[in-house]
Amino acid sequence: MHNIFIPDVSIAEKLLRSVVIYFFLLLAFRFSGKRQVGQLTPFDLIVLLIISNVLQNAVIGNDNSLTGGIIGALTIFGLNYLVVVLTFRSKRARRLLELQPTLLIHNGRVLYENLRHELITLDDLLAALRRNGLVEPKQVRFAILEENGQVSVIPFTPKADSPQPS
Repeated sequence: MHNIFIPDVSIAEKLLRSVVIYFFLLLAFRFSGKRQVGQLTPFDLIVLLIISNVLQNAVIGNDNSLTGGIIGALTIFGLNYLVVVLTFRSKRARRLLELQPTLLIHNGRVLYENLRHELITLDDLLAALRRNGLVEPKQVRFAILEENGQVSVIPFTPKADSPQPS
C-alpha cells in the first residue's frame, strides 16, 4: 500500500509549485476586475471552478499524499499572509497589488467610459443606486466602484437639511 503521508515529489518542488500558482492567481485576479464573491455571475463561478480544477494538478504534481497537500495549503496560506502584511505596510505594494476605486457617477452624471472600462452595465449601476435608496443618477453626487467590488453611493444632500445662513 502506498504511504499516504510521504510526498511523491520533493518538498522544495511542492513549495515552488505552490508559490508559482499563488502569484499567478494573485496577478490574474488583480487584472480581472473588481467583483466580489457575492456578485459573481454564474459564468464567473464556472470559470473559478474550472480554474481551480485545472490548477490543482499544477500545485500537487504527481503527489496525492496528505503531507504534500498540507505543505501546498500551508505555503499558500503563508504567502497570502505575507501579501496582506506587505500591502498593509507598503503603499507601493498596495498600489501594485490592489485595485483602485473608480468613479462611476460624478455630480449626477454617469461616467459611461468608466462603466465600460469596469465592464459594468447601466442596469447594474442603477441596481446599486436602488440598494442605496436612490432612483436615478441625478440624485447622486458620487458613485464609486470600490476595490472590493461594492458600489459606494453618496447622494446630494437635500436643501432642507443644509444649514441656513443667519
